[in-house]
Amino acid sequence: MSTNNAKCRLCRREGEKLFLKGERCHTQKCAVQRRNTPPGKDPKNRFSKLSEFGRQLREKQKAKRIFGVAEKVFRNYYQKASSMKGICGENLLALLERRLDNVVYRAGLADSRSQARQMVSHGIFEFNGRRVDIPSISVRPGDLITIREVSAAHPVAAKASERKIKVPSWIKFDVKKSQVEIVRFPEKDELEQSIVINLIVEFYSR
Repeated sequence: MSTNNAKCRLCRREGEKLFLKGERCHTQKCAVQRRNTPPGKDPKNRFSKLSEFGRQLREKQKAKRIFGVAEKVFRNYYQKASSMKGICGENLLALLERRLDNVVYRAGLADSRSQARQMVSHGIFEFNGRRVDIPSISVRPGDLITIREVSAAHPVAAKASERKIKVPSWIKFDVKKSQVEIVRFPEKDELEQSIVINLIVEFYSR
């Protein structure tokens, strides 16, 4: 099974678009639009009614897939969020939003989070003046992410200024300098809105 098909199966499993394949998700080629049934199920058997635990589990799985993190990593984020001041669920989403690969995606430098993760892993960016290849780095206000000079001609990086994407106000992207600045921490209304975070908190609070 190709990587692309695998991503489509994840969206079909959740019954909604997770935007794992960038621009393709906005076209008629989107698998959720063409065949909105769980993988392996007869088209007649649509999504069955879930128990409360099932709803919590599915929301947790959806969040993991949206941000592209493994189970152990996601649980570690939750544990860290629960030990912080404030609302646990909002803390969790804020920690995920502050991942370097997510910032690259939010700034419009990649079509999807998986593409952003790949770009970071390939060393296309500098973080505060140093080359990095770790997608999970957590950003803070004042941090600078720059497209390395030798990577400026990268086909994805070169398209950055052409993308019509609304960059959240906690991130500032300077097209001329090919540089992203973290202005402040993300606020509640700037977090991923498609996730029902209360269900995830309930899942881990069992």
